[in-house]
This record gives sequence, structure tokens and C-alpha cells, in this order.
Amino acid sequence: MSCKELVELVTDYLDGSLSWRQRRRFEKHIAACPGCTAYVEQLRTTVRLVGTLSEDSIPPDTREELLAAFRDWKRA
Repeated sequence: MSCKELVELVTDYLDGSLSWRQRRRFEKHIAACPGCTAYVEQLRTTVRLVGTLSEDSIPPDTREELLAAFRDWKRA
């Protein structure tokens, strides 16, 4: 598995929706690739921390900035 493939599959990995074969390849890669290991850990941390946010805890101007950024990203 390449680093690019890993990035494409990381969400499915964290969701537990990879096949056993894909999961084995994924875990073999992160065991040998410090950069991808760090990437996966950063995403785990992000998911954990973002999961503690509520919509009400985000200031309105920040919420609008985030929504605009995602709208622009989706168009690209």
C-alpha cells in the first residue's frame, strides 16, 4: 500500500469499514511508515476533540468561516 492509498482509506479505517484484507494492508503500512502513523494519530486526535464540540460552542463568525471554507473546497 502506498501513502496515497492510505490517505484515501483512512476514514474507512477509522470507521472500521475496511475489509479484513484492506485493514491488514493498512496496518502493515502504518507499522513501517512513521509519517502515515503520525497522520493516522493526528486524525484520531482530531476526531476525538471535534466530537466534543457542539454547534453552540462555535462562535457565529467562526462557524461562517468554516462553512465558507468547505464550500470553496468542495468547488475546487
